[in-house]
Parts: sequence; structure tokens; C-alpha cells
Amino acid sequence: MLVRLLYASRALDASPDAIESILHQSRDHNPSTGVTGVLCYGGGIFLQALEGGRMAISELYGHIQRDPRHKDVVLLQYEEISERRFSGWTMGEVNMNRINAAILLKYAEKTELDPYSVSGSVSMALLEELMATASIIGRV
Repeated sequence: MLVRLLYASRALDASPDAIESILHQSRDHNPSTGVTGVLCYGGGIFLQALEGGRMAISELYGHIQRDPRHKDVVLLQYEEISERRFSGWTMGEVNMNRINAAILLKYAEKTELDPYSVSGSVSMALLEELMATASIIGRV
């Protein structure tokens, strides 16, 4: 059973080193658990989509909720899926400060990443757009 989970959180440390640490940990751990996804970050906010088996995703989300690097963790969307959308990345990344501001403005009131102020489906549409515009970087 494959599922997709989308959540937002605020970073306690949004420095490049802290973000790289999160990405490195994800890329090391995710292949063994079958988890794939993408992490968007900007302005101290994370938006992350995780895909994989139901138990693996549930366990990972529980870990994220307890992770001292995150605060204000909120579930935006959770669904059973027939196929992955982010299968190409053990953990892809998008630095929202480096994308065309018009992409953010298409889905939000301002040119800032703020998944707290939009629906989960709007956040997912943003991720789809980032994928379509080749804004996601990373490795399998």
C-alpha cells in the first residue's frame, strides 16, 4: 500500500548547514525504507512530500513531529496512491529563494512559501508545478 503525506513545519535553524543535514539524513535513510519525496524550503518554512509504504511513512512522520529541528508541524494532506509522483528522488530539494517568484504568486497571496495559509491541494499543485518546471534538484 503506497501513500503520500504532505506536511509543513517551521525550521528552528534554517541555516544552509542545517538544511543540508536534513537532506543528507533523508538521502541516507530513505532508500532502505523505500521512501521518496521532495523538501521545499524558504523563509524558515519547510514543505515536504513523502511517498512510500503506509508504515514507513507513518513512522517517519512521527519522527518528524518529535524532531527538535522542526516546530509547528502540520499535516496538510495524506492519501493512498496508486503510483508515486516523486519516485525520482530519495529526497529532492527546492530552495524557494531560487525559483521564479511568479510560480509562488500563482498559488499564494505573496511571493513567499506559506503552506499554512493555503490548502493541502494548493500546496500539492505547487509541488507539481515545481516538478514540471524542473525546479526540483537532487539524486535518486
